Formats: sequence, C-alpha cells, structure tokens
Amino acid sequence: MEKKLPFSHDDRLGYLTFCPTNLGTTIRASVHIKLPKISKNIEEFNKIAAKYNLQVRGTAGEHSDSVGGIYDVSNKRRMGLTEFQAVKEMYDGVVELIKLEKKSQ
Repeated sequence: MEKKLPFSHDDRLGYLTFCPTNLGTTIRASVHIKLPKISKNIEEFNKIAAKYNLQVRGTAGEHSDSVGGIYDVSNKRRMGLTEFQAVKEMYDGVVELIKLEKKSQ
C-alpha cells in the first residue's frame, strides 16, 4: 500500500497519524470492566481515573455511554514511555479501580 500512498514517518516519532494522541508508542491497552459503584458519580470516577492516567469511555467507543456500569478503561499516556510501561500503568490503575469498587458500598 505504501508504494501507492506514502505514509509520513519520522525517525524519532515513528509513523505520524492524524491524531496527536496516537504519537509515541501508539499502544492503547484497554479492558472492559464493570464498575457500577464507583461510577455512580461520573465526575468523581473520571477524577479517580485521571489520577492513574486512565481514560474511561463507554464500551461502544469514544463519547459513548456505559451500559450496566461496564466501561472501556485504557491508558491515557502514550508518549515518553515504553510499551511495557504503558501497559503496566494501565494494569496498575485498573487494579486500583477494582480495589475501590470492592470497598464501595
């Protein structure tokens, strides 16, 4: 395909895309997880997620709503860290969300 349609490439940044959030490793690790208790207050839930550099969306993608308290939770940071670090950061954040969900009543 690249023979007919050239792709923008930078030696330091890699392949360049139309979305700046996809610069860097471009890895987006995500899980679908049910968090009905801590997500009751969506503003507070988003603050908690931000604390762990997580992005929260509905399971149908960006700008979609959650159904049944199930969310797509992924790493927010993609630049300045390795693929391993990005996945580990997401994993650690999800572990904390699970702990908070279990403690909530």
